[in-house]
Amino acid sequence: MTTMTISNKILDELLSGVDRPDDLLGDTGLMKELKVRLMERMLGAEMTEHLGYEPNTEPPSQQINRRNGTSRKTLKGNDGAVPIDIPRDRDGSFAPKLIPKGQTRIDGMDDKIIGLYAAGLSTRDIRAHLEEVYGFRVSADLISRVTDAVLDEVNDWQNRALDRMYPIVFLDALRVKIRDAESRQVKNKAVYLALGVNSDGEREVLGLWVANAEGAKFWLSIMNNLRNRGLEDILIAVVDGLKGFPEAIHAAYPDTTVQTCILHLVRQSLRFCSWKDRKIVGKALKQIYQAADDQAAEKALADFEDEWGGKYPSIAPAWRRAWQEVIPFFAFPPAVRKIIYTTNAIESLNRVIRKTTKTRGSFPTDDAAMKLIYLAIRNFEKKGSAVREWVDARNQFAILYHERFNK
Repeated sequence: MTTMTISNKILDELLSGVDRPDDLLGDTGLMKELKVRLMERMLGAEMTEHLGYEPNTEPPSQQINRRNGTSRKTLKGNDGAVPIDIPRDRDGSFAPKLIPKGQTRIDGMDDKIIGLYAAGLSTRDIRAHLEEVYGFRVSADLISRVTDAVLDEVNDWQNRALDRMYPIVFLDALRVKIRDAESRQVKNKAVYLALGVNSDGEREVLGLWVANAEGAKFWLSIMNNLRNRGLEDILIAVVDGLKGFPEAIHAAYPDTTVQTCILHLVRQSLRFCSWKDRKIVGKALKQIYQAADDQAAEKALADFEDEWGGKYPSIAPAWRRAWQEVIPFFAFPPAVRKIIYTTNAIESLNRVIRKTTKTRGSFPTDDAAMKLIYLAIRNFEKKGSAVREWVDARNQFAILYHERFNK
């Protein structure tokens, strides 16, 4: 890119008569006038290119369309209100690129609005912030139009192509308050997230879905969506114990190892306990999931039931109901177990989303929830997303799933 320079002679001419800071930077100062004049000059050049003839000259004899004066448009920017004369043509076909039709702001105001929305601010809070900091008054409708533009980005992101294989995919759900379109009542809806760890150990959110009707059919639609976007193989799918989800996964990915999230199972177990017993019960449960193999784990579960079954009879049966999705864990080496158990990959993402959504009591529509959660995900992925200690785990995957991992 060529650097443009302005000669000292031109600068001297521009600054003649500038005696005070306001003469240069004030509301009626030189800088603001210069911006207006330059923009109007560029708009005039666009009109010349559009019509094919210079101003103050005659158009080609066969050409009907020609210049038709200007119309005043007031833009809002960091300099406050900026009045611009936009050239017009007779048939109204001129569409300037510098200031597109419908644009009312300059200096990145759309990005400011989207940034505030991504931070979890309500429309009312955004309006108040913009007026206080920038001196702009914007309507709630304008803010909605700006943030609605994110939905096109969400759609592109939700339908983008995926890698052929992910060693691990975490499938988790968050509960978000959304107003139901039919009953108009606020309901707790499940928002499902698929977080993949690729072969380089990078975390990538594969998609998010708002569940209007949970069940095997809905979960199968999620898995088919991933497959239709190019994801051919998942080595390990980690789920949070939702009934019917393992069957949906195996319907789309028959060779995938489905693993119940151990951390979720531990947390669910501790909900049955009194506060004073949680620490000691958690220590006893650790003997199960830290067992060397599945046989040792079954013995540890039996020992746990002997010790705690009388006081907390619901815990051991909960583990046994999920046992078929628990025992794959014991076949993995420590490097892989650690990634699956700690779930730092999905937990850190959930923290970012909850921090963003907690400022909103509820969302008026599914789309409103999708916009904000997507923006939270976008911020999460900007900060870097490598899984810790991936090198050891990668080597183990290359051995355990040799042909599928190295394909």
